[in-house]
Amino acid sequence: MHFRRPEVWILTTVFAIASLLLAFGHIAEEVLEGDATKFDQTILFFFRNANDLSDPIGPPWIEEMARDISALGSYAVLSVVFCAVVIYLFMGHERAAAFWVIAAVGGGVLLSNLLKLIYERPRPELVPHAARVFTTSFPSGHATLSAITYLTLGALLASLHDSLRFKVYFLSLAILLAIAVGISRIYLGVHYPTDVLAGWCVGAAWAAFCWSIFNWLEGRGRL
Repeated sequence: MHFRRPEVWILTTVFAIASLLLAFGHIAEEVLEGDATKFDQTILFFFRNANDLSDPIGPPWIEEMARDISALGSYAVLSVVFCAVVIYLFMGHERAAAFWVIAAVGGGVLLSNLLKLIYERPRPELVPHAARVFTTSFPSGHATLSAITYLTLGALLASLHDSLRFKVYFLSLAILLAIAVGISRIYLGVHYPTDVLAGWCVGAAWAAFCWSIFNWLEGRGRL
């Protein structure tokens, strides 16, 4: 399994990581200062029936579908996907790739929970929740971990192909899954939009960071 890329890709990734972290910092600052309140309210109310805020827009099957999509970013589903991939990689004697996935996802879980403890933002109370929640709100754990897991697996699959169209397909699919999970959390009223945006930023930055480190080590024959 080959992960080597031209140095320009590494530089591009470093720039992307820095941009994502700056975006996360800006969002966090806006949240702490209360400047994101109007934006959060506008988006949350957009997904609700104006005459009944307990009712998300659309027919009942849309709400049920949102719960199903939201589950794609849950600990239960991501743990199943994570274990299946890691076991497969070890069975295929791809130990380096397996440890890459373990470091990316395991580190992402620690990072997500640490940030939640630091910010301790309460869950939205503007609209009733359409799903049960048990942790603080910022950043969205579903958005963070789905971005980390699916982008890491997307990069892993993309590395197996030399064709650009396959690389674009796998990475695009990973991005779409992460976006769908994040939007579902806003639709269900369990997260502010800024929670999800912050989760996407830090999740993508962490996934890119782990990919860069692995690529750098592999390129120098240390893996």
